[in-house]
Amino acid sequence: MKAIWTGSIGFGLVNIPVKVYSAVQDSRLELDMLDAKTHSPIHYKRVSEKSGKEIPWEQIKKGFLLKEEYVILDDSDFEAASPKKTKIIEIEAFVDEHEIDSIYFENPYFLEPAKGGEKAYQLLLKALEKTKKVGLSRFVMRSQEHLSVIRPRENYLLLQQLRFEEELKSPSEIKVPSDVRIAPKELTMALELIKQYSASFDISQYEDEYKKELMKIIKRKATGKKIPQKKLEVVYTKKDDLIDQLKASLNKTSKKRAS
Repeated sequence: MKAIWTGSIGFGLVNIPVKVYSAVQDSRLELDMLDAKTHSPIHYKRVSEKSGKEIPWEQIKKGFLLKEEYVILDDSDFEAASPKKTKIIEIEAFVDEHEIDSIYFENPYFLEPAKGGEKAYQLLLKALEKTKKVGLSRFVMRSQEHLSVIRPRENYLLLQQLRFEEELKSPSEIKVPSDVRIAPKELTMALELIKQYSASFDISQYEDEYKKELMKIIKRKATGKKIPQKKLEVVYTKKDDLIDQLKASLNKTSKKRAS
């Protein structure tokens, strides 16, 4: 793995040198975009709006449109905005992780101690494990400030990126009726259905089944075989059918467990 950020964790007056690695990888099938007629790959180019010519990476700058004029920004400008945050993941507070709504969680990153930071790294790891707290922090990576938490996981520290409040849309436009009457019998049966479907969570039991099926189709098409078309028509439950469908669902789970 290649480190995507190097710096340190600010833990009080202690600075722990660390390397940051992405903890996720893309497992999607790599599908190329093709010309429908010739099947030749489609490529995207960085073209100047003014000249129509392709621009090499080294000639590209970032700019902000202000009053119809672009203000050009260099790497030094991004660092000048907050020199400390470009070098240090500063822990600002220790909080209980359960207080953070899961809607705020984003990308995870592995934290590895750099040379000289091994002992301080282990100290922070053990202290977080003992207190069951996470370190709320902020830092700058790729010219963007990130809110994050540092938390213990197994025998290492994990940096979990968070969304800022301003990044979330308001649910005020979502229409959820509050005057719908739920009969006690309907609720009882729904609770029983949840109970029958309840299980311990084990992420290893879940795989990308859609990707597997799509790969089967790709291999069949490669051999010239015809692909049978599967159609699914979803019939929505009407309010008068709710009890009957809950009963059928309970019977289905009961038979499944018995077999």
